[in-house]
Amino acid sequence: MDKASIIGLVLGFGAILGGQVLEGGSIFSIMQITAGIIVFGGTFGAVFLSYPYNSVIGAFKDIRAILKEPTHDPLKIIEQITRYANKARKEGILSLEKEIKNIEDQLLAKALTMAVDGIEPHIIREAIETELEYMDEYGKMSSKIFKAAGGYSPTIGILGAVLGLIHVMENLSDPSKLGSGIAVAFVATVYGVGAANLLFLPIATKMEVRHRHQMILKEMILEGVVAVSTGENPRLIEEKLRAFLPEFQNNKKTDRP
Repeated sequence: MDKASIIGLVLGFGAILGGQVLEGGSIFSIMQITAGIIVFGGTFGAVFLSYPYNSVIGAFKDIRAILKEPTHDPLKIIEQITRYANKARKEGILSLEKEIKNIEDQLLAKALTMAVDGIEPHIIREAIETELEYMDEYGKMSSKIFKAAGGYSPTIGILGAVLGLIHVMENLSDPSKLGSGIAVAFVATVYGVGAANLLFLPIATKMEVRHRHQMILKEMILEGVVAVSTGENPRLIEEKLRAFLPEFQNNKKTDRP
């Protein structure tokens, strides 16, 4: 599990609910089904209207990704590419053909296959860069959807507040109904602003960060395969690929056989 995401969720909601209790209020006083239906129903309705169905469903599925640590270890991939470089230098690029079937990363397998097939390095770069360009564009969709939700929900919350006040105005002659209308009005605003700033926008930001890290990893793989295909020194390739990593990862050492 991604510790930062878990800490963020617990700390964010814990601070809001804890503050409510410390002020002498009840947690149940901010649990309004009507307000929730207005804010979340309206927000997701606006999102579905804005984006294709499959993109929205895909964005919800991508939430799982931000709750887990990335599965790919950049250091292991660098070690893997360096090993390929050593083997290609000693036995020739064709010796890597048997290695391809054991490669988990699809981009690495595709680029290495092109190198083994004798395709010129500059053509490999052009082909993979084109693929990465569209991968980058499509990969941003989920974060854009949650960013849009973060923009809609505060406005929907205000809309819920107005509806609650309309209910209050309609029942001024019946004091017993005023409390529920006022509660919906204020809680809808809390839901709208809270959902935007504690859920939707942070999720969008985490998705952007994860996607950018993923793209850097793909760019690193491309650079490594091109270097292998041109016969560069394996040690130089390793140092070049390590330049793609942040300092805290560069300080780690890979396990060498």
